[in-house]
Amino acid sequence: MEINISDHPVEYEAALTAMENRVAEIHAGTEADLLWLLEHPPLYTAGTSADPSDLRDPQFPVFETGRGGQYTYHGPGQRVGYVMLDLKKTGQGPDIKKYIWCLEEWIIRTLARFDVQGERREGRVGIWVVTPSGEAKIAAIGVRVRHWVAFHGVSINREPDLSHFGGIVPCGISEYGVTSLKDLGVSVSSEALDGAMVEAFADVFGVTLDQPSRLRCAI
Repeated sequence: MEINISDHPVEYEAALTAMENRVAEIHAGTEADLLWLLEHPPLYTAGTSADPSDLRDPQFPVFETGRGGQYTYHGPGQRVGYVMLDLKKTGQGPDIKKYIWCLEEWIIRTLARFDVQGERREGRVGIWVVTPSGEAKIAAIGVRVRHWVAFHGVSINREPDLSHFGGIVPCGISEYGVTSLKDLGVSVSSEALDGAMVEAFADVFGVTLDQPSRLRCAI
C-alpha cells in the first residue's frame, strides 16, 4: 500500500479530483491502494445527509461532496487521512460496517499513542473523548464506496481553531462540543501525529505500507 504525506495545504477540489482518479485506477488494477495524509485550507464540506439548516454561518467556502455524513469543517491544524482502499482485497472482505469500525479503531489507536482515550458512541459518528465539561468530538469519519473501492476517510483535530466549527452544526450533532489534542493539553507536532497515524493504520488493517512519499506541493 502506498502512502503520501502532503507538507502544504491541499485545495479541496484538487484533493477530490486526485481521489476520484486514484479510485478509478485502483478499480482498473493499475494503481495500488493509497493512504494520503494532508491538511486543507479552511472550508466546510457537505455530506449526502447534510441538512441546510445546519449551515449556520458559513465563514469559509462550502463544498458538496459524495461522502456519507453531514457538514464538517477542515482546516489548518487538523490532519485528514484519505484512504483509497479496495475492500474486496481486505481481510474482512467487502463489509462497509466492518470498514467503518476499522477506521474508528485506527483513530482510537492513534490517540492512545498520546495517552488520549478515544471512544465510540452508539448513534454518533466519529470518535469522542470525555472532558471536564462533558463529551466532545475529536475526530470525524466520512466515507464513500464505488465499485467496492473506499475513499474519503477521517480527520483528527490536532490544533485547529475550534471557533471555525461554529459556522456549522458538526455532523448534525448540536448537543456536544468539538475538541482537539491541544484543547486537551496534549502538544503534538504534525510529524508526530503522521507517524502515529501510519503505525496505527498498519496495525489495524494489517498492511505493509511503502516508505512515505512527502509531497511538497498540492496534487
